[in-house]
Amino acid sequence: MSQTTLNLVAVTIFAFVMLSLLGPLFHWSPYIPAAAAFGLLGVATLDTLNWQGKAGTLLVDWVASFSPDHRERVLRHEAGHFLAAYVLEIPVTGYTLSAWEAFRQGQPGQGGVSFESALLEAELQHGLTSQLIDRFCTVWMAGAAAEQLTYGSAQGGGDDRQKLQLLWLQLKRPAAEGVLKQRWAALQAKALLEKHHAAYEALVAAMAQRASVEECQQAIVQHLAEA
Repeated sequence: MSQTTLNLVAVTIFAFVMLSLLGPLFHWSPYIPAAAAFGLLGVATLDTLNWQGKAGTLLVDWVASFSPDHRERVLRHEAGHFLAAYVLEIPVTGYTLSAWEAFRQGQPGQGGVSFESALLEAELQHGLTSQLIDRFCTVWMAGAAAEQLTYGSAQGGGDDRQKLQLLWLQLKRPAAEGVLKQRWAALQAKALLEKHHAAYEALVAAMAQRASVEECQQAIVQHLAEA
C-alpha cells in the first residue's frame, strides 16, 4: 500500500474512532463509524491493488489544493526544477502542478516537471559522465532549494532524493558518496537560483498562468538576457 494511501487511511480511521467515542453524545449508532471504516479500508485496498495508489494520491492532492499556500509552494518547487533544467541544458518536455493534471496527462505520481531522459538512460548503458551526473543531480535538488530560498524550509523533495539514490544504486557507488553528492547538488541548485532570481520569478509567474513550455522558456531567456 502506498504511503499516501496509508496516511489517508490512518487519518480517516482516527477520525472515525473519535466519531465512535463522541457518537453517544449525539445519539449516533456505533455501527456507522465501523461500517465507514470498513468501507474505506476496502477502497484503499482496491486502490493499491488495481490503481497503484492513484486514487489516494488524487484525493490527498485534492484536499491539499484548497490551501493557497500549498499551491504556491508546489508552483515554486516545480519552477526551481524547470529553471535549473533550462540553465543546465536538460530539455523540459512538460510540467504539471497537481496530481490531477498529471493523471489527465497519463503521468504517474503527483506531477511535476518532465525532462527528456533519453540521454540519461542511454548513457547509463555505457557509463555516465560526471558532468551529466552533476547536471541531473542539481536539477533534482532544485525544487527543494527553491522552497528553502522562499520559505526557509522544504516540504517537498522526497521523490527527488529517491531519484538520486536510485541513480547511485544503478551506478553501484557507495551510499555515503551519494549523500555527499546530494548535499553538493543542493548547494549548486541554491546558487543557481540565487544567481538567476529574476528569471526564476518570471518563470513562476508564467507557470502560474499555465503557460506552455515554450512560453516559459521565453520568459527565462528574456530575464537571463536582461541580467
